[in-house]
Amino acid sequence: MTYFVEEASVETVNARIGIDTDPRLAEIMAGVVKHLHAFVKEVKLTSDEWAVAIDFLTRTGQICTQERQEFILLSDVLGCSMLVDAVTNRRPKGATESTVLGPFHVENAPVREHGAVISLDGKGESCLFEGRVLDLEGQPIEGACVDVWSDNADGFYDVQQPGIQPQWNNRGRFFTGADGHYSFIGIRPVSYPIPDDGPVGQLLGHLGRHPWRPAHMHYMISAPGFRKLVTHTFVGGDQYLSSDSVFGVKETLIAPYERLEGAPTLWRSPFDFIMMPV
Repeated sequence: MTYFVEEASVETVNARIGIDTDPRLAEIMAGVVKHLHAFVKEVKLTSDEWAVAIDFLTRTGQICTQERQEFILLSDVLGCSMLVDAVTNRRPKGATESTVLGPFHVENAPVREHGAVISLDGKGESCLFEGRVLDLEGQPIEGACVDVWSDNADGFYDVQQPGIQPQWNNRGRFFTGADGHYSFIGIRPVSYPIPDDGPVGQLLGHLGRHPWRPAHMHYMISAPGFRKLVTHTFVGGDQYLSSDSVFGVKETLIAPYERLEGAPTLWRSPFDFIMMPV
């Protein structure tokens, strides 16, 4: 029998993991214990400070609802969501990079014709989004589903404002033809703050950090024989590109936004997506 002592805390706790435990669960929990104990020792955490941490986590759980997941928000602002995404979705050079899904995706958005308008509330500066879905050799991918969504001109997604925004506002799905082309008309997205009226927002305030995300359009692209791609394209020149509160920006995902004259839309944002095979 090994009793608990500071010097052997990790070994003592991990020795209690049962021999019949699922191997992957055992590996994960052993790592959690190892790094958590190392953190406590490194910063010399006090009992009062640990009580504050437990209270913070308790309040984080209490504010969660079906519409709001504060723990995901916490993961986002600590960079954990992006790190897990990076580890899970390592891609070869040339393939479009991924980024976080975010909390506002809705399954089964309406399938629309190419060139359709997805902005239904009449707000914002109109923008033509178009490009192609290609494989690593530059060949077009037919039958790819391009699922898109964004905030409205006030910085809110439709699910945040039921009864205010039309259902499916700034959302749609488009299927590519033989040329791999997609196109739709939305709005030039705007920057917006993540919900900061809860424990995570308080944490950001204590850390001297802002809650803002740079303007972006969400994409989820899937096609038979290819790995699903979850990503954003970001508005070039946005003031929050280098300080995104959830660390979602990657340089390759900053898209051009061209101001148009005498065209049906005020803006055009071309972007090609490069998929990798399964």
